[in-house]
Amino acid sequence: MSGGLHGVGVSVVNALSEFLELEIWRDGQVYEMRFEKGRTVTPFRQTGTTKRRGTRVWFRPDPSVFEDVSHSFDTLSQRLRELAFLNEGVTIVVTDERAENKHHEFCYSGGIGSFVEHLNKNRNAIHPRPIFMRGERDGVLAEIALQFNDSYNEIVFSFANSINTTEGGTHLSGFRGALTRTLNSYLQSESSRLPKDLRDVQLSGEDVREGLSAVISVKVPSPQFEGQTKTKLGNSEVRGIVEAFVNEKLGRFLETHPKEARSILAKAVGAMRAREAARKAKELTRRKGVLDSGSLPGKLADCQTRDPEQAEVFAVEGDSAGGSAKQARDRRFQAVLPLRGKILNVEKARYDKMLSHEEIRTIITALGCGIGGDDFDISKLRYHKVILMTDADVDGSHIRTLLLTFFYRQMRELIERGHLYIAQPPLYKVKKGKTEIYLQNDQELSDFLIRKASEERVVRSPSSGREWFGNALVNLLERLVEYRKYRDALGRRGWPGKAIELMLERGFATQEDFGDREKLEQLADALREKGHQVREIEPDREHGVYDIRAVDLEHGHRQYRLRDEIVMSGEYRQLRALHPHLKDVAGGQIEIVAGENATTVSSRRELLDHLLEVGRRGVTVQRYKGLGEMNPEQLWETTMDPQKRRLLQVTVNDAVQASDIFTILMGDAVEPRRQFIEENALDVKNLDV
Repeated sequence: MSGGLHGVGVSVVNALSEFLELEIWRDGQVYEMRFEKGRTVTPFRQTGTTKRRGTRVWFRPDPSVFEDVSHSFDTLSQRLRELAFLNEGVTIVVTDERAENKHHEFCYSGGIGSFVEHLNKNRNAIHPRPIFMRGERDGVLAEIALQFNDSYNEIVFSFANSINTTEGGTHLSGFRGALTRTLNSYLQSESSRLPKDLRDVQLSGEDVREGLSAVISVKVPSPQFEGQTKTKLGNSEVRGIVEAFVNEKLGRFLETHPKEARSILAKAVGAMRAREAARKAKELTRRKGVLDSGSLPGKLADCQTRDPEQAEVFAVEGDSAGGSAKQARDRRFQAVLPLRGKILNVEKARYDKMLSHEEIRTIITALGCGIGGDDFDISKLRYHKVILMTDADVDGSHIRTLLLTFFYRQMRELIERGHLYIAQPPLYKVKKGKTEIYLQNDQELSDFLIRKASEERVVRSPSSGREWFGNALVNLLERLVEYRKYRDALGRRGWPGKAIELMLERGFATQEDFGDREKLEQLADALREKGHQVREIEPDREHGVYDIRAVDLEHGHRQYRLRDEIVMSGEYRQLRALHPHLKDVAGGQIEIVAGENATTVSSRRELLDHLLEVGRRGVTVQRYKGLGEMNPEQLWETTMDPQKRRLLQVTVNDAVQASDIFTILMGDAVEPRRQFIEENALDVKNLDV
């Protein structure tokens, strides 16, 4: 059954790509075809022989069409993980060979049952194995897996023909209705055999879904989706099929597994009683109306406008910073809500306890849109920009994470509709003499140091006779920074920087260059001169070209292989574009002249390192940690002024991974958190100790 969104598939990818290469391994033969901007460049042809089977599609989005041609690893990982779960036994590998160098391999023999186990891997399940149901009726195939855990959050994913229906639809509503009805029916039929605390109760949908992790997947012959993006299934007959299916299969499971049934019911009854206990606390958070300020929290400094689209509220860490923000704001459209200390960790708190926490009640009341399935109404949101503004130290990061956990678990629609933001106060204040400027991040600091290092300095290359100063020197240093970034990225993929530079110098640009044996012999000789051991030049029979197998003797005898895929990588293409601008500083002695003083360096890397160090001389760099370090004027100018500030919009690209991260960082289990810290310790930046 088709799961394609628009029915055009690779045709659109080809039309909107700078290039697209197709390689097919079939019946012992290799076939290739290449397109550029949708037009055929090389015909479909056989290039070699192979023992493999499969197809490779290699493409690059056209930068003349797209402003941003980078790919989101998280978005791709989410979709590929879903497909691996929905197609049990299929192995899918995704690797990010850019600076992040991320790698995921997905293969799940248990299908959506494994999906549910994955969702619960950092939670404590209250029954050992997921409940799995599979059946077919009237051509509709349904698979459902569910497992309860001791958390207080519901995690449910629904799919129709392998498409993630993020807005649900008839299959999801059928499942939810049947789940509530089946558990209540079991309660009534087994009332005499159940413990007293489980008798004579009526469970609601919220009660039975607390701590639920579930995946619903249906295959429908003629799917009807609401909207072109296909995020909501509309087939009315699917609801009845799923309801009947769950009533039968889940009812049978409860009857044959009484121990698991009691654990599930005890969880649901506990949720019901907590809901009853929370009712009074919940009333405190309700607003009489969007514009009614009578029930607003006292600490909120509200804005004058009553138009939610124009209004924004800053949730500010601490009364001190809140006071500065109140003085700095534009009261016409900016509200300020100071928060005292760290709010409750809602990942480990039940609904009634959460609503009894003063700071959380303050947030709910200030926003005005309520909370919970029945009371939450996004149309009553009083501010269409909710901005978290915390310090840049450890405590500030912790508070921001607690707030993000609250919004993700309890008001996720705010995130999905793009209403939640994180303020980006400057990371640095740079002072030279009486001049002060604010810099947002490390890149801006690097740019500042480059500009300063270029003042009153001249760089000369005696071998080429060229010299750089002023803007030309700034451009040269910026290109050197870019060059280092891309060269280091290829180095992390196992290709030594010296080998890459030799390829650039000898004009390696296309796959055909690796078919020129004489050109590769010359490259091999150059590698030997640079201290590399070339073991052999061997044929690549699939592509009709050659590879060079060598060892980098200067850096730990590291083995590597130079092959045609290097010239097709995005990093190498960027280096090729930069190479003509840097060839005059490629080798020999380079002079740096400042007045009557001169310094000599022997490489591009030494040139860049020296000038960045020069840029720091006479400059005081202050790294901000707290908002309280800025007075109201500075806070307005750097962080709150809509004309100058920078805001980071909170989005969710991978719902599974996002939920998993919140569970790891904020949940009860210690071991997953320790493992996460160990795996990511070396990637930490701006560590505050």
